[in-house]
Parts: sequence; structure tokens; C-alpha cells
Amino acid sequence: MTEHPRARAHDRLVTSLGTSIVTGRLDPDANLDTVALEAQFGVSRTAVREALRVLSAKGLVGARPRRGTFVAPREQWSLLDADVLRWRFADRVDGHFLDELGEVRLTVEPTAARLAAIRRTDRDLADLEDALTAMRRAAGGAAEDHVTADLAFHDAMLLAAHNELLLQMSVVIEVGLRLRDQFVHSMLTTESADKHAEVLLAVRKQRPKAAEAAMRSLVEKSIDDVEIAKDAS
Repeated sequence: MTEHPRARAHDRLVTSLGTSIVTGRLDPDANLDTVALEAQFGVSRTAVREALRVLSAKGLVGARPRRGTFVAPREQWSLLDADVLRWRFADRVDGHFLDELGEVRLTVEPTAARLAAIRRTDRDLADLEDALTAMRRAAGGAAEDHVTADLAFHDAMLLAAHNELLLQMSVVIEVGLRLRDQFVHSMLTTESADKHAEVLLAVRKQRPKAAEAAMRSLVEKSIDDVEIAKDAS
């Protein structure tokens, strides 16, 4: 089905403004002239309003009587929103974010692995096996193939924990892992797949403590890889 021109214009405006805000090209508290935006993007006033409504829901813009629309302060941004994360790292690697991602992963993923060892279903195990197989095939190949397989494994592990709140972290982990894997792709060898296999083995055998420890070791290795890549860049 062909996308409607109005929808394309709306998406283009949302993406352009969102990217400009989260990458700092538009400063916090900067005013947004809706009339100028209409002319700049060649869209209707309705399209501008709809785009600003989307950005407002993500905490990126605000509005006040007499003042109009402006860029919201960073502390109001929905930093875990999938679009905000993608826009933030659309064209660059952020070492500080990778450091924070490592801290979040150490908090979330070992717990998810422990719960998965208790709660996993046959379907969960099959999904994890498929992801691991794909990871082994991708080792040494194209970065995108390994990224896809790695994401599939970690998504399947969060699903296998059967905890809806933990699953909400999949967005930030997915975006962060994509950025991290592209950054350290040259270090992604068969050893990486082996470490994932250790986690899966513990989950399959329903050994919660072993699964938690194996995932913690995997994430710590991931953090070390980032530090090595940062030093080499």
C-alpha cells in the first residue's frame, strides 16, 4: 500500500524536529515558530500541529499561553522512548550512553536470565535456540547479521522472564545493543556466541543462579569490549 503524502510529510517533520532537538541542534527553551515550520517543510498548519502534538507526548516540546511552543528542557524528555533513542544516535556513537547502557544491562539482564530459568516455556527455549544458531552463523560476517541475531537472543530472554515490567526495558536495550554491536563489531567472534550458549544452557536446565551468573559475565564482557573499542578509536 502506498503511503499517503500527508503521512509522509507528517513523519518527515516529526523526525526532523525530533532529531534536531535531541542532538542539540535546537537548544532547550528555543521557540518554535509554527508559521516558519509550515514554510520550511511545505506542510499545512494542521500537519505542524499534529507533529508538535507527537513531540509533546514524548516530552520534547512544551507550550505556554502568549509564548507559544518551545523546546522542553532535557529532564522532561522521554529518554526511553524508542524514537527518542533512535534520533539521539542516528549519526554518531555516544560513549557516555554506552556506559550507562552497561549499567542498566547489569541491573536488568542477569535478573531476567534468573527468572527465565524458572519460568521459560518450550517456545521460549526454541526462540533462544534459533537466535543462538543465527548468531553462530553470523560470526565474522556482516555486522547487521550479528546485530539482528544478538538482539533476537536478548529480546527472547526478556520475554522468557515473563515479567511485563522487565519487558518494557527491551526498547532501550534493543537500541543500545544495536549501537554497541556496530561499535565493537570487530570483536564479535565465536567467543561471544559461546557466552550466550552458557546462559541458554543454564536456562534450559532451570538453574537460576547459574543463568544469572552467566548473563552477568556476558554483560561484563560486553562492557569490557566497549572500553577497548573506545580506547582504540
